[in-house]
Amino acid sequence: MPDTLDNQSPEAEPADNAAAVDPVAVRFAAMNLLARREHSLGELRVKLSRRFDDPDLINCELKRLVDENLQSDERYAESFVRQRSSRGYGPQRLRQEMREKDLSKDEVAAAFTAADINWSELAEQVLRKKFGTIDHRDLKQLARCQRFMHYRGFSRDHYQHLLEG
Repeated sequence: MPDTLDNQSPEAEPADNAAAVDPVAVRFAAMNLLARREHSLGELRVKLSRRFDDPDLINCELKRLVDENLQSDERYAESFVRQRSSRGYGPQRLRQEMREKDLSKDEVAAAFTAADINWSELAEQVLRKKFGTIDHRDLKQLARCQRFMHYRGFSRDHYQHLLEG
């Protein structure tokens, strides 16, 4: 039995390592991620870095995807604002999440402009869905409403008029 272990091909390990840094494999992995949903450049870099050990190759392949317009942070930012706002999240929370995804301030601002969302109306819909009719005399409920709206990323300007009786 020890003879069979010694007879294994020594080229097996280097071939596996070479495949791990193959540009085609990196591009294929990136394309698979982009096929599922839009990703920011930062997200793709992090996900690909978990699978591949060559940051220069990853950056090169990501640059190719950007040049071919297969990946676009602007498109991702617009999609992100539409999706998250439709789920009831406010502008402050969205900005924070977008910063965590390595989007620039310009890309964030452009996405908010393109979305053209009335945040006060959205805040009212979110508040009504969560709490229904608000008793303006119930201080505990008012405090819960404020905490919830702050957690969701709305500023007081968006919802305060709804809490005043």
